Amino acid sequence: MSYNIAVDGPAGAGKSTIAKEVAKRKKLIYVDTGAMYRAMALFMVREGVDLRNTDEVIQKCRKADITIRYEDNVQVVLLNGENVNAYLRTEEVGNAASAVSVIPEVRSKLVELQQQLAADSDCIMDGRDIGTCVLPKADLKIYLTASSEVRAKRRYDELAARGERCDLKKIQEDIEERDYRDTHREASPLKQAEDAVLVDSSEMTAEEVIEKIISLCGREG
Repeated sequence: MSYNIAVDGPAGAGKSTIAKEVAKRKKLIYVDTGAMYRAMALFMVREGVDLRNTDEVIQKCRKADITIRYEDNVQVVLLNGENVNAYLRTEEVGNAASAVSVIPEVRSKLVELQQQLAADSDCIMDGRDIGTCVLPKADLKIYLTASSEVRAKRRYDELAARGERCDLKKIQEDIEERDYRDTHREASPLKQAEDAVLVDSSEMTAEEVIEKIISLCGREG
């Protein structure tokens, strides 16, 4: 039996950063669900699909097999057996991912692939609906959050460190707007699973959050 950890929470809570580090320390596969959506988008681009034609997108998505594995401690995204890491971060693929990810049938297909990956390997997966929809029987569920003020300040510091000009108030407004959209969307809204452990990182360092999750993890690393 595989061992699975589900990490959910709002935008800017640090889910990916925390999940990647827990994966490393506990020898789990970190499942980057965003990269899987980009791989699906790449498939559509390569197939020349008109993304405005929902029926064509739905028909084509059934032919995409997407999974993740690790080679020399590097995450490799496989699209129909091909390592497509080098093609996932283009603007064209990013825009296509935004278009296809809102189609329920595409989400269903990717959830099916994510569930298969979790059934085959010990993994940690982060997102908005992992504990409630994707892995409802996960061994450990974490709902990682922080106040919108703290999340906005973290994002502001991150952008400022890169030399980008930004407005803290605007960042916080954007985060709160996204929170509203995520919690009120019709398909798989963001919410804490009943059996998830709430971890509020507002007053915690990243290391404290990592240690907290590892302390809750029953698996020997």
